[in-house]
Amino acid sequence: MALVGRRWSLVLLSLARPHQHPGAVRTAKRCLTPSSQLPALRPLPWARSYSSEREPRQRGKKVVVVGIPNPFTWARTRMYFFLIRAYFDQDFTFDEFSAGAKQAFSQVSKMLSECNFDELKELVSKEALEEVEEKCLALPVNRREALAADLDEIMYSTPGDVGIYYDNQGRKFVSIIMRYWYLTDAELPDETPEGTKVFQVVFGDESSKDSKRLLTANYEFRREFTQGVEPDWIITRIQHSKLLE
Repeated sequence: MALVGRRWSLVLLSLARPHQHPGAVRTAKRCLTPSSQLPALRPLPWARSYSSEREPRQRGKKVVVVGIPNPFTWARTRMYFFLIRAYFDQDFTFDEFSAGAKQAFSQVSKMLSECNFDELKELVSKEALEEVEEKCLALPVNRREALAADLDEIMYSTPGDVGIYYDNQGRKFVSIIMRYWYLTDAELPDETPEGTKVFQVVFGDESSKDSKRLLTANYEFRREFTQGVEPDWIITRIQHSKLLE
């Protein structure tokens, strides 16, 4: 299912203080030390939203990102969530899915930045992994580092599109595209490839700056709801705006 562009408004307020083949060996393509295994796409007890006071050096800093979705898109996605609960999974809740998807996005993006493709085989579809693998290996180091989204640096997320469909064998699928805005301190050029602007957030005064950039990413999650199939979500598309294009 192709990603469909949606129009979203993004308001950024900054308050600062003044001071794939089974068994194949691909270790040669790893850029850094492999990261830990991605947890299942379910919310974990320690999952939490962004906190600007997670480290002593950042206390007093606060960033608020407000996303204003298109009302039609908002109503459409809520209708699909109702249909999922009514016809596929009575226990489905978007909040639970969103919490698990957020953790998956953070872990997968870190693995991509490390070119750790072996551990992504069961988490990302074969087609999507082949596509991003080639692009990741071609990226310069600074852009590859910018792919990694720390869980605490994810400022805002929202569903971009939801789809329900059947294949020729009668199998049932649900796909949900999640859009993420996250901060990175990776060094990137002021101008991006197509002349588009990268948001930049600056903390502190002119003499002591803590500069971060606000980037966006789209991840498509898919699950098969056919009876007897394991209830696992898999990532079927990965897009990092201005990085993996």
